[in-house]
Amino acid sequence: MEQRVASRAGRGDPAGTGGGSGGVAGTLVKVVALGTIVGLAVMLTPALVGTQQWAFLIVLWGIVAVLAVTYATRRFVPAKYLVPGTLLLVLFVVYPILMTFQLSTTNYGDGTRTTKEVTISRIIGSAAQQVEGARTFELSVGSEGTATSGPYTFLLMDTGTGDIFAGTPDGIRELDPDTITVEDGVITAAEGYTLLDRRQVNELSQQGGELEGFAVPTEDGVITAQGFSAVELSSPLEYDETTDTITNVNTGAKYTPVQSGDRKYFTNADGERLSDQSWGENVGLDNYVRAFTDPRISSDFVGIFAWTLAFAVLSVGTTFVLGLFLATVLNDARVRGQRAYRSILLLPYAIPGFIALLIWSSFFNSEFGLINNMLNLDINWLGNPFWAKVAVLLANLWLGFPYMFLVCTGALQAIPADLKEAASLDGATGWTNFRKITFPLLLVAIAPLLVSSFAFNFNNFNAIFLLTEGGPFSPDNPTAGGTDILISYTYRLAFGGAEQQIGFASAISVVLFVLTGVLAAIQFRATRTLEEVG
Repeated sequence: MEQRVASRAGRGDPAGTGGGSGGVAGTLVKVVALGTIVGLAVMLTPALVGTQQWAFLIVLWGIVAVLAVTYATRRFVPAKYLVPGTLLLVLFVVYPILMTFQLSTTNYGDGTRTTKEVTISRIIGSAAQQVEGARTFELSVGSEGTATSGPYTFLLMDTGTGDIFAGTPDGIRELDPDTITVEDGVITAAEGYTLLDRRQVNELSQQGGELEGFAVPTEDGVITAQGFSAVELSSPLEYDETTDTITNVNTGAKYTPVQSGDRKYFTNADGERLSDQSWGENVGLDNYVRAFTDPRISSDFVGIFAWTLAFAVLSVGTTFVLGLFLATVLNDARVRGQRAYRSILLLPYAIPGFIALLIWSSFFNSEFGLINNMLNLDINWLGNPFWAKVAVLLANLWLGFPYMFLVCTGALQAIPADLKEAASLDGATGWTNFRKITFPLLLVAIAPLLVSSFAFNFNNFNAIFLLTEGGPFSPDNPTAGGTDILISYTYRLAFGGAEQQIGFASAISVVLFVLTGVLAAIQFRATRTLEEVG
């Protein structure tokens, strides 16, 4: 009786040595975890407010609120298990998809990474000249976010008056000296800003950097950097926001934005551009229209799509057939040394794919490659479109069959032996037993894996890029190669030319996502018939 009372007391006393210590430890873990999350949110809030990232701010504090409500109370027990997975799904799957779609509706890329205001400021600054008596400044560069992400601000101290200013492409404003720390005539700290060191300033000022051409408009001209100091320059160019026009006051020439492709340039009435600098803006669905109407793209799209489909189907089919054959052979109890054979067959799966593909690329060399030398062949594997496709499929077969061998081995061992024995007693031969009993039951288990493998190979960038780089290419069409699949073709459109077209590549990526999803949905629907297999 005393033991039962003590047991009940121990279970009911949260401060006991049994569940109590665990309860205290669990409470401490929750307090530390929630405190860390809230602290990170508080730390990020000023940067988000300073950069006016209101959507991110709302999402951030929304996540904090959900986590606090879920884990700070004893309610919502199911949510304690569902919330982490849901948040990770949203952050790492849903959010990238939405951001890719949002990017696909812009002209973002080389030459369009800045806003229109920044571009105008740079154009005016590039035409500016120093005049006698111009103001000079000691320059420090601050960021309202992190040192690597910006946005950036020129922190300027007038060498003549000692006044301190903050300058951006939107204009200049005077700062309170009490919020600034100055040492040896240089601004070393500023409230609300993270200051960059000289190495970071140098890197960001190089060609293509965020500070290249950075200019601060003033009433008398613009302020631009000269090393680690700054000077006010006078520019003959003036921008009128009401008419969206840049005017050269010396010549009277007027320049207005004129559309050229997916971007705009300030151009005069004679068609002469003031600058080759453009800016980023929303283009709606123009990238998608271009993908299906531009003859340079649509002429190659159908052929590349057909090869992409064939590549995915053949890759899955060949690896599955070879993997199933080897798994069936080694699943026979009469085979000795099963573990050794299985270990050997799994070795290609243990080698990193990019290393294996680079090695296979040397094997297919037409002059000194291993395959031609061993088999006494004279095949231009990577120079002929047909043989290059064969080479890609052979290399992908080597990489993929161990995975299929592994899943087929597991599926075969999960099939009850009673079913095979019953079929044998009914007179079924080995082939009939496999075709009528083993294979249908095996498909029930691995059909979803075949669908996922198809989706993977449909976008298998590494197999193409590391082996053939999409080639071979014909002289009359250097954009689309003989082994290009849609994802490698998209990569070349975005990053292979003189200018990166990231917005357009994002549109192609969305199209690929939809195509892959539709094909996978059709395949999953087809596999439903396997559910009837008992």
